[in-house]
Amino acid sequence: MKVRKFSLLLLLLLTVTLTASARRTANHVVIIGMDGWGSYSLPKADMPQVKQMMADGSFTLRKRSVLPSSSAVNWASMFMGAAPEMHGYTTWNSKVPEIPSWTVCEHNTFPSLFHLQRQANPQAEIGVLYEWTGIKYVVDTLALNHYAEAIDYEQKPTLLAEMAERYIEERKPNLLAVCFNNPDHVGHAAGHDTPEIYAKLHELDGYVKRIVEATKRAGIYDETVFVLTSDHGGKDKGHGGKSLLELESPFIICGKGIRRGHEIEEAMMQYDVAATVAYALGLKQPQVWTGRPVMSAFGKKGKR
Repeated sequence: MKVRKFSLLLLLLLTVTLTASARRTANHVVIIGMDGWGSYSLPKADMPQVKQMMADGSFTLRKRSVLPSSSAVNWASMFMGAAPEMHGYTTWNSKVPEIPSWTVCEHNTFPSLFHLQRQANPQAEIGVLYEWTGIKYVVDTLALNHYAEAIDYEQKPTLLAEMAERYIEERKPNLLAVCFNNPDHVGHAAGHDTPEIYAKLHELDGYVKRIVEATKRAGIYDETVFVLTSDHGGKDKGHGGKSLLELESPFIICGKGIRRGHEIEEAMMQYDVAATVAYALGLKQPQVWTGRPVMSAFGKKGKR
């Protein structure tokens, strides 16, 4: 009898394991983040590639930043799946948590999306490419195979896109974040909702297209989920306040297994980005995360 019970338990555990691994939507996720990209701009922006991805996937223009509506705290929340009170990054330029993280992983950092992917698949190719140097302080670099800064991006605006193209074609990453420092940089100089902002958004749209095309050349396009989003919006020449212009930024997800032509109605916060990407990759999120996956984006009725 004991042998029979043990066999049934073993069969149950095997079934659960197989089911969990089958839940993965895609083998590759590419996150493209545009710093300071407010939702207010998208209806007026000339961004044909981005708008095609909206039509081909699921989207919301009502995703809210955590407070304050500034960079490091929101990039941290986006990648760590939790609110600032949990991960501890609280200011625009945080390099270390100002509040002790609720918990840390073996890399002595709050458990991030990159750490989850590394834990689940030690052989995974994971990368982060960025323009703003502050990004490297809010990602678990020890979980990455590759991370690099486009140091001269102001002199060569195409540099980050070129770095992403090369990395995708050579390494076919399972998880990649590409973080542009615009339109935020232009917003601080010329102001938000200005001709300069819309010109920069049109330029960024071209870089998004180049990244998508790189996945096609790499042969992974059909197995990839793309996420387009931002850390915060902007108002006048700044951000960090409590207005919706500063708080609301787009979230667009498309690709393998993603519902097409769907406007997301669920309330969405910055930390839900990590939860949604983790779900797409079939990763189990830790209890300390506050993020929730946007389930309606998956499949015809929000199911795989």
